[in-house]
Amino acid sequence: MDGTVILKPGREKPVLNRHPWVFSGAIRRIEGDVEDGDLVRVADSRSQYLATGYLNRRSQIVVRLLTWHPEEEIDDSFWRRRLARAVEGRVRLAEFPATNAYRLVHAEADGLPGLIVDRYGDWLVVQCLTLGMARRRDQIVSILASSADAPRGIYARDDADVRRKEGLALETGLLWGEEPPDLLEIVEDGHRFLVDVRAGHKTGFYLDQRDNRRKTSTLCGSAEVLDVFAYTGGFAVYAGQAGAHSVVNLDTSVEALTLAEKNLALNGCKPQELIAGDAFQILRDYRDQGRGFDVVILDPPKFAASRAQVVGASRGYKDINLLALQLLRPGGYLVTFSCSGLVSADLFQKIVFGASVDAGRDVQVLERLAQGSDHPVLLTFPESAYLKGLICRVW
Repeated sequence: MDGTVILKPGREKPVLNRHPWVFSGAIRRIEGDVEDGDLVRVADSRSQYLATGYLNRRSQIVVRLLTWHPEEEIDDSFWRRRLARAVEGRVRLAEFPATNAYRLVHAEADGLPGLIVDRYGDWLVVQCLTLGMARRRDQIVSILASSADAPRGIYARDDADVRRKEGLALETGLLWGEEPPDLLEIVEDGHRFLVDVRAGHKTGFYLDQRDNRRKTSTLCGSAEVLDVFAYTGGFAVYAGQAGAHSVVNLDTSVEALTLAEKNLALNGCKPQELIAGDAFQILRDYRDQGRGFDVVILDPPKFAASRAQVVGASRGYKDINLLALQLLRPGGYLVTFSCSGLVSADLFQKIVFGASVDAGRDVQVLERLAQGSDHPVLLTFPESAYLKGLICRVW
């Protein structure tokens, strides 16, 4: 390790508070012959050691920190310890036979910045979202492949747009072992799902919504349900098996809805309505037609990918929630989410409040929702708390 990143005076507090990111604006200079992706020491303006991480000058986040202990070597045993700790945190899920798909490594929240590992049955799907982690991908894969609970195969989904900010190409492909099938069957809470790990959203399935699907299903018995941004039918399967009277699934993707239909059949659910199109327009049409529902589920994609997009995203969230409130019968339930990390839980609640005022509806928050326990939130890294949701009773 030949490089040292010296911070500007007064810019060491986030590092001392164990936040894992060092932004370009905090850096005074970089000393030594060091390349992007290399390990560097981070020091305060008096050259006192603070932490160790990996460097990328091309990113706004120039250093991602791995350890705050000067004596800790970043070697093979380090990566083995960190991966073992992440796996240990999912032991209860691993021992639960009714679920065999969950997140195994959640990047910074597991002390492994830039690394995502998801388990889908006998396969692992890996994402290396940063240059520093991409440089170490082969090492990480070797450790995962040699674990006691070795998978049949490890597949790369290094096709997230965030990699472009790191100067990385987008790519997918087999890294080790057997190729996954075109549609891989998983089990979640006893429900069966077909997943496209090669090209599906994220790594194939919204694993972070597992607990919320379960909670939402308790509202759906004998109900008329509208699932907006339905994707491949996660909420729809839970609602169908909970005894929903009917479920309408909306999504822009015909391919996703085709897979949703297969998932409904796989679980013995009665046929549901599947509609491809623009959710905002379809909800307006339903409102104008006077249609009503007992439960409306809103699980939209990320509306804000940067701070510059937060204002526009807020308008989008308010619009879709306003339409949902206008479609709910008195006493119905709104289950609404935002996965935009830049939209805080407080801001999201204010957005739904604004929608309720415009809709002229009384709305009670019954429960606040978040990502599942396999997507932990690191207290020193609040950015890891990206998913927030509300279960609301609407009058």
